Amino acid sequence: MSALALVGATARLGGRTVLDGVGLSVAAGELVALVGPNGAGKSSAIRALAGLLPLTAGQALLGGDDVASLMPHARAGRAAYLPQERRIAWNLPAIEVAALGAPFLTDGLDRARAALEEVEAGHLADRGVAEMSGGERARVLLARALATGAEALLADEPTTGLDPEAQLMVLERLKARAGSGQAVLVSLHDLALAARFADRIVVLDTGRVVADAAPLSALTAEIMAETFGLSACWVEGPDGPLLSSGRYSVGPPTGA
Repeated sequence: MSALALVGATARLGGRTVLDGVGLSVAAGELVALVGPNGAGKSSAIRALAGLLPLTAGQALLGGDDVASLMPHARAGRAAYLPQERRIAWNLPAIEVAALGAPFLTDGLDRARAALEEVEAGHLADRGVAEMSGGERARVLLARALATGAEALLADEPTTGLDPEAQLMVLERLKARAGSGQAVLVSLHDLALAARFADRIVVLDTGRVVADAAPLSALTAEIMAETFGLSACWVEGPDGPLLSSGRYSVGPPTGA
């Protein structure tokens, strides 16, 4: 049984179809990356699994149960959700923000402190989040998601706005969580990072799945041209595959 699954998932926002019969799954111990151009449906897929986007057809399943049928407490135990939005309304200390990921657990503060250490933010524990940089707040919010101990983790663009070192740290932590048995679904814009860290990549375009396979099988030259407008090829680097790309021109060359 998959820890996370969308089955024929269709959803609309503002009169526009954002998911169109999407099917995907993530097993325990697996890190799956969602990639696609802006507006492809990445955030919508993650929000549907978090129970925040109602479906007009199909199902969003957590541990085999329809997310719409789960009470909030049960849903939180099945999946932790890290949204794109990093705004925090109150200037709480980082330790208290991280502890919000485990509000019903007696060891919530211990979990929060361990999660802050995990994302290399232990030194921020007593600092107010309003006094932090955007990158520091991103670490604290990731710690909040990690502190839950949920069976699955949904992370929507967790590397956006981070410097390269911090991006690697985030994905290394998510990969480690998958290695420890969590099911991890993460949306990314950086195709090279997706290829380096993901077990599988799901490519979305206009709300539909166009590929679901091992990284280099999902991101073929044809798919990158058709979906991202890139003329690209993969070259092997010391730490994994690197993307060599340029703009892809659709249609005949000028003067033809």
